[in-house]
Amino acid sequence: MSQKNTYNVAVVGATGAVGQKMLETLEDRNFPINELKLLSSSRSAGSKLRFKSQELVVEEATPDSFEGIDIALFSAGGSVSKKFAPEAVKRGAVVIDNTSAYRMAQDVPLVVPEVNEADIQNHQGIIANPNCSTIQMVAALEPLRDALGLSRVLVSTYQAVSGAGNEAADELREQSQAFLDGEELNANILPVKGDEKHYPIAFNALPQIDVFQENGYTFEEMKMINETKKIMHMPNLSVAATCVRLPFFTSHAESVYIEVEKDGVTVEEVKQLLSQAPGIVLEDDPDSQKYPTPLSSAGKRDIFVGRVRRDLDNEHGFHLWVVSDNLLKGAAWNSVQIAERIIANQWL
Repeated sequence: MSQKNTYNVAVVGATGAVGQKMLETLEDRNFPINELKLLSSSRSAGSKLRFKSQELVVEEATPDSFEGIDIALFSAGGSVSKKFAPEAVKRGAVVIDNTSAYRMAQDVPLVVPEVNEADIQNHQGIIANPNCSTIQMVAALEPLRDALGLSRVLVSTYQAVSGAGNEAADELREQSQAFLDGEELNANILPVKGDEKHYPIAFNALPQIDVFQENGYTFEEMKMINETKKIMHMPNLSVAATCVRLPFFTSHAESVYIEVEKDGVTVEEVKQLLSQAPGIVLEDDPDSQKYPTPLSSAGKRDIFVGRVRRDLDNEHGFHLWVVSDNLLKGAAWNSVQIAERIIANQWL
């Protein structure tokens, strides 16, 4: 089959925080688009968004919306993906889904291109984009796993409110002003919009992201645990996570402890591997207080790593500080990256 020069692309959930970043990323990358279709729920249908020099009207998603579409980027919630992704595939589209709907499905590749690009070619119409906090961690771990072996991962996350959507970001703004004005803080969104109890996020830390599971871990924590094993093809890897929401808008930060299998590994060797890895930027110089922060990484597509140090009690243990824009590499950029690799390798 001869390769096309341009492609018909649909963005589902175009008006959301990730959907808008997808549009920005498609434009920044000059993605080879013939026709771009913006889709949403009936509530947002009719609104207008700019792409390049055009103003496009957002349409309500229906099964027939995907007629003639080559690549569909989904970021409108798991129920929407469950409803419409199979319809898109039926009509010949390849779906790149940014929700948790298909991530752990056995026949759906879960892909971070720097880690497991080859898995894309095994798709049967749907490719899953991993959880934002998983993406940045496994991309940083992959060069270390490849060279040094990997037996254990412990991660604590410090996650931005934009990971919970635009409403959570708006609530942080309102609560911050209310706090400074000495007023009562109204909480309706976090930690989980659908739960009965809500806590303020302004000037606070919430050790709950998503709903609790029977084992005491949250769904976000179990996503990180299970997705890491699937992406890295290491079902027996020891992984544990604690996920915390903090009151800033963009970029997730993570304190990651790993245990490697190789003996005698030095901190310099770990830094060298990270500095040479695709998509990774090493920012690590304690003498000049150089390390990544959520503010310094916002708006950038790379994953930033600093504070690399050996554990004081375990010669196989190392600590890393990993930071990345959760709306870009954690969502929109990883999705567009997958689309670019599909085209480059003719895996449509």
